Amino acid sequence: MIYLATDHRGFKLKEELKRYLIEQGHEVEDFGAFEYKKDDDYPDFAVAVAEKVAENPEAHKGILICGSGHGMDMVANKFKGIRAALCFNRQVAVQSRAHEDANVLILASDWLDPADTKDIVTVWLGKQFDGAERNIRRLGKIREVEERNFK
Repeated sequence: MIYLATDHRGFKLKEELKRYLIEQGHEVEDFGAFEYKKDDDYPDFAVAVAEKVAENPEAHKGILICGSGHGMDMVANKFKGIRAALCFNRQVAVQSRAHEDANVLILASDWLDPADTKDIVTVWLGKQFDGAERNIRRLGKIREVEERNFK
């Protein structure tokens, strides 16, 4: 299951991406925005997706879209077990999965066109964590930080 959400700035891109993901055979649960509202707030949508992914962070995946990507990224990473990565090209997307085992993909609608977005999402969903010792060690250190800070 892919959990998907956006604020108003990414609304059009989310709708196109949702259609694409379904056409590719993915199960998608849409957490909004369900209509364009220029005054909506990105934290509302980021929280909904992050909570779902945090229920099973090793298995669940989320995709969040806002104008810059920064706000969604900041909110998502406030949740234990979330490893959100703001990706702006395919190489960054691949590394976020292979090295950091990212479970939430953040996209910046102001800077990405639909074709690039689909490419980033396709490689991100298709890439697996590489399991390298150094990356396992680093993820362990992230979990230690979470244990200290998320009581």
